[in-house]
Amino acid sequence: MALSAHSWRQVQRLAGESVARRLPGAEPGRRRVLSALASHTAVGWRLFVHRDQGRRDRADAVLVGSGGVFAVVVGESVDGPAVVRHVEGRLAGVRGPKGQVLARSAIHYVLVGSTRAAEPFLTLAEGEVERLFRRDPHLDRRHVDAVAQQVAARLADYPELRVSAPERSPEPVGLLAAEDVAGDQLAAAQERPFETWLTFLHPHQQAVATRRYGGPARISGPAGTGKTVVALHRLRNLARRSTGPLLFTTFVRTLPRVHQAAFHRLAPESAHRVEFTNLHSWVRDFLAARDRRVVVDARQARTLFSRAWLAHRPALEELEPSPGYWQTEIDRVIKGRGLRTLQEYLAVVRRGRRVRLDAGQKEKVWRLYETYERFLRDKGVRDHNDLITVALEEIRRERPEPRYEAVVVDEVQDITLTGLRLLRELAGDEADRLLLVGDGQQQVYAGGWRLSDAGIPIQGRGEVLRVNYRNRERVLDFARRFDANNTVDDLDGAAGVTLRQAETVATGGRTHTWTGPGRDLPAALAAAVRGLPVPAGQAAVITFTKPEAQRCASALTDAGIPIQRLEDFTGEADDRLKIGTVHRAKGLDFQGVLVVETPAPGVEPDELRVRQRLVAATRARDYLWWAEVRD
Repeated sequence: MALSAHSWRQVQRLAGESVARRLPGAEPGRRRVLSALASHTAVGWRLFVHRDQGRRDRADAVLVGSGGVFAVVVGESVDGPAVVRHVEGRLAGVRGPKGQVLARSAIHYVLVGSTRAAEPFLTLAEGEVERLFRRDPHLDRRHVDAVAQQVAARLADYPELRVSAPERSPEPVGLLAAEDVAGDQLAAAQERPFETWLTFLHPHQQAVATRRYGGPARISGPAGTGKTVVALHRLRNLARRSTGPLLFTTFVRTLPRVHQAAFHRLAPESAHRVEFTNLHSWVRDFLAARDRRVVVDARQARTLFSRAWLAHRPALEELEPSPGYWQTEIDRVIKGRGLRTLQEYLAVVRRGRRVRLDAGQKEKVWRLYETYERFLRDKGVRDHNDLITVALEEIRRERPEPRYEAVVVDEVQDITLTGLRLLRELAGDEADRLLLVGDGQQQVYAGGWRLSDAGIPIQGRGEVLRVNYRNRERVLDFARRFDANNTVDDLDGAAGVTLRQAETVATGGRTHTWTGPGRDLPAALAAAVRGLPVPAGQAAVITFTKPEAQRCASALTDAGIPIQRLEDFTGEADDRLKIGTVHRAKGLDFQGVLVVETPAPGVEPDELRVRQRLVAATRARDYLWWAEVRD
């Protein structure tokens, strides 16, 4: 709750008087801007004003509040590099209340004036200063006070300027007082609703986010260790060191929208330079720009595969462990790896595949593949793998311009080997051009590979994050039950760190299990949603198949519970429960997660399902409800 209109007018008057006393010779425009900043110190923000206003090589003010840390310059010109060096140098090593460090990439630089400044400065007109205070809160009072105390000690030539509210009022959203909340709720209120990663990183994360690499690099680590967070901070650092476009891509179609929204909050001044898109969408746009027409019809491709399967079913059915296994073999192993001959298929190591094949059996699979390809050609149809293959050929013929300054690939373990080769061609092997982020233990699609298979050199440029910051202890213990194999190793052939080996820092949390027949699930699920210990808008239902997701969505809709499908989720906050498959939940996290699984009777889960279970469980931060439907 904010101040009343009358109180706010009084605060603005007091702020103007304080600035006039502190800076009697300042021009009117500068006084108005600093007064607007000072007004918000009455509701929890902290403002430090330089004694010598108007220096081009110094920030005029440093502002700390629920929306982050800002270095503000007022005027028509600024020596941007000098200001950044000074602020970063003085604030290097500032720590949060739990030992995190203030990320260099989290300091926002703002020029208030009519002349546009170069990045990393965000340029605002005088009348737009209030935008700084409308940013989503992600720091609470402890964080703000911890940073402000250190700023005061490090910036002796920036005395603090504060005004007091004329009447006592509740703190605004984002600045919770410890005495207002108790116990486990206090910890959740202080840590979970506020995305402190926008400002703080732990020391190892900060080092990775700012390090310079002489070639392609990768970040790996178990679920919840902050890999994507580090990648976004690194992306902002790369944007500050360059002037051209940057690309953030992944295999999951819905994930880029969520990360784009997060990056816009982290780096609004650079958001226009970073393209967030999934790999297949990027390829379609690229081929369209080159006038390369590729007709992809996934539905007809499935029909044509079914025809091919009928022709070869007698030879392969007895080897098939589950429906669709051989279509996946062609999709993820043969075409996903870009194999062109039977000899190449005979030589390949099929990591992560349940059925071992001898040479004769591989030859039968290859004949199935050849029939499928012939049917595609006859109909003039391509599948999604063909789209990647054509784009790879086109990039090798002529690399697109302007060239990307850097390419960041998230959830890289789920991209096919051909897709990985395409991204390597797109980025190149020069310094800081290609960053691969992922965890082989979270691979939710069949088939594995090593970076060496794509010819990507990362020796000496691999980082492993080991501390889980996302999941509370009881949730993490539940997820550790799933002993998922890491089929991509450590992305470069080294032994990977698994979730069981990860350290945890968040205590508490709650888990609940439910087992029952399918007819009882709708009532149990609706009751679980209504009894959630977290807001429904910050929770999700995750299933393992689309039909399961559809059944759950129908049951919740019938129960009058508002839902949003993960296919439509952009990361924006609302009060609707999210719902979708584990494939759509990849890379996301929620305060509460309800997982619904229908195991096949008498069938032990394969390695792929175990990894999917691990991914589903680790989407939950504070609360996990796990339902097993047994009919």
